[in-house]
Amino acid sequence: MQKIATAIADVFIIEPKVFGDARGFFCETFRQDLFEQWVGKPVQFVQENHSHSAGGVLRGLHYQIEQAQGKLVRVTSGEVFDVAVDMRRSSATFGQWVGEVLSADNHRQLWVPPGFAHGFLVLSATADFVYKTTDYYAPAHEAALRWDDATVGITWPACAYPIQLSDKDLNAATFAHAATFA
Repeated sequence: MQKIATAIADVFIIEPKVFGDARGFFCETFRQDLFEQWVGKPVQFVQENHSHSAGGVLRGLHYQIEQAQGKLVRVTSGEVFDVAVDMRRSSATFGQWVGEVLSADNHRQLWVPPGFAHGFLVLSATADFVYKTTDYYAPAHEAALRWDDATVGITWPACAYPIQLSDKDLNAATFAHAATFA
């Protein structure tokens, strides 16, 4: 496995070594020792989630102000464009975003630390998205940032399917009105 930097230092890609032959493939998807070395502190995951989405579905941008969650995300089937937005006012990258294509073919994972809004757009006909979290889901503390906020300016890839959004995402706050972290 290797760590690959992104434009925001705290967000990084994990790319496993994939060993494949005519039978299929094998790859190591997680190592606690390496992960903690890359993050620079102990990390404990407490919950794992799996979502299945149709093509063109956009989920996010979600975060929790209290019980903030770090997320280690990957795609086990299909392809998504995965995005993290820095919501930490004290950060030099406050309001900036990074986006990466994650797929079952590239086996890449993205570490989204606490303090970031997170979301993804499904680029394939369907996608299975699996992620570990560092804190439990707490709906009372959930916040959402508009996916198309002009201030943040995420460049979402063109998609052959119409974007489908939940009511929560349609009614999400603009960056100017969104809850932020210290």
